[in-house]
Amino acid sequence: MAGTTKGPAGDGPPRGFRSAELGWPELHRIPRPPHRLPLLGDVLGAHGSTPVQDTLRYARQLGPIFRRRAFGKEFVFVWGAGLVADLADEARFAKHVGLGVANLRPVAGDGLFTAYNHEPNWQLAHDVLAPGFSREAMAGYHRMMLDVAQRLTARWDRAQAAGRAVDVPGDMTRLTLETIARTGFGHDFGSFEHSRPHPFVTAMVGTLSYAQRLNTVPAPLAPWLLRRASRRNAADIACLNRTVDDLIRARRTAPGQGDLLDRMLETAHPVTGERLSPENVRRQVITFLVAGHETTSGALSFALHHLSRQPEVAARARAEVDRVWGDTAEPAYEQVARLRYVRRVLDETLRL
Repeated sequence: MAGTTKGPAGDGPPRGFRSAELGWPELHRIPRPPHRLPLLGDVLGAHGSTPVQDTLRYARQLGPIFRRRAFGKEFVFVWGAGLVADLADEARFAKHVGLGVANLRPVAGDGLFTAYNHEPNWQLAHDVLAPGFSREAMAGYHRMMLDVAQRLTARWDRAQAAGRAVDVPGDMTRLTLETIARTGFGHDFGSFEHSRPHPFVTAMVGTLSYAQRLNTVPAPLAPWLLRRASRRNAADIACLNRTVDDLIRARRTAPGQGDLLDRMLETAHPVTGERLSPENVRRQVITFLVAGHETTSGALSFALHHLSRQPEVAARARAEVDRVWGDTAEPAYEQVARLRYVRRVLDETLRL
């Protein structure tokens, strides 16, 4: 947040920014729900299954800027695209690693997703890796993305022939993990050839679950209440590190794939000449595999869920695919961008 207070030495924001961990100035001026409970905070009327809906209800009652407290932690919310755009002004606000994201720091460290704004690797990695997401780079990934999609449809064809149901969320996880692993790092986890998840996926789910549990346990009690889970989490992190280290070691013996991993290992910053350290390369790979594929698989799963419940929308999306692809067996890269209605289906899924 904007301000003038300097954070704790070694891990705080630079002068000119105020971290949320240091408290909010004049917090009492921001509206909050009535009937706050000691220790628990603003939990009356809240439901674990509808947190977003609860927050929107408070926004309607309290206004576009309001706050809520839970287990000793204060959260300030803004409502509306205008205020969100205002907070995205990088001249006045810095990248903030919030509570849930901070819990992933032991896993991804100063990777792009979990890096603090003031950490040098945040800007270094951003500048080095940005060209890997250009239009030309995406076109280069197209063939690999099609290959993974075809493995998914082949799996579903086999299930249909055998009269078996398919696990859509599980297969979306396989799809996105293999897509990111292939396009970014030239690796194949073999997710479609095995009935059980790859150990990397199991460890990843474990670390994400542990990070979420930390949000619900008061910090002073966490070492006692989560002792066994903490040991399991340490083993999961070790598995993630081991898997990625093996992947990087294999690449060092066979470079030249032209993907994100090559860029991480071989590209220097265009201005400073700096390179990503081996430790940060590992953290970036874990970041892309964990943060990238889990969110995308969720979006795809919900998109298919909504399409299954609205056959008229599914029919319109299918008709667009038939029209854009024509008689071709598979789409060219340029044809994907012409699927305007399909894109709107995805956008509406994200909104919902």
